[in-house]
Amino acid sequence: QVQLAESGGGLVQAGGSLRLSCAASGSIGSLNVMGWYRQAPGKQRELVAAFTIGGTTNYADSVRGRFTISRDNAKSTVYLQMNSLKPEDTAVYYCKITVVRGWGTDYWGQGTQVTVSS
Repeated sequence: QVQLAESGGGLVQAGGSLRLSCAASGSIGSLNVMGWYRQAPGKQRELVAAFTIGGTTNYADSVRGRFTISRDNAKSTVYLQMNSLKPEDTAVYYCKITVVRGWGTDYWGQGTQVTVSS
C-alpha cells in the first residue's frame, strides 16, 4: 500500500505565502511521479503543478510564476511553495503519486485546506 501525508495548509491573507508538503511512504517503488491538484467548492479537481515522468514540471496557467513545485527524492517528499496567494486559490489541495510498474497506479492524499482571505 501507499500512504501520502500532507501538511501545510491553512488560512492566509491575499498576497501571503504557504508551503505544502506531501510525504509518500509504502510501496512507492523506484519509478513514481508526484504532483499537486486542487478542488474548489462546486468545481472539478484540477492540476496545480506536477512533475512529469521525464522530470520536468507542469503548472496550471493560473499559478505559473507564483507557485513552485519541488521534491526531495531522499525523503520521497514533494513540496508546493505558494506565493502571492489570491482568494481564487482557495481550495482543498491534494497530493497525488503515480506509481509506475509497467502501468501507472494513482494514489491520493486526504487533502489539505487552503483558504485565502481578501
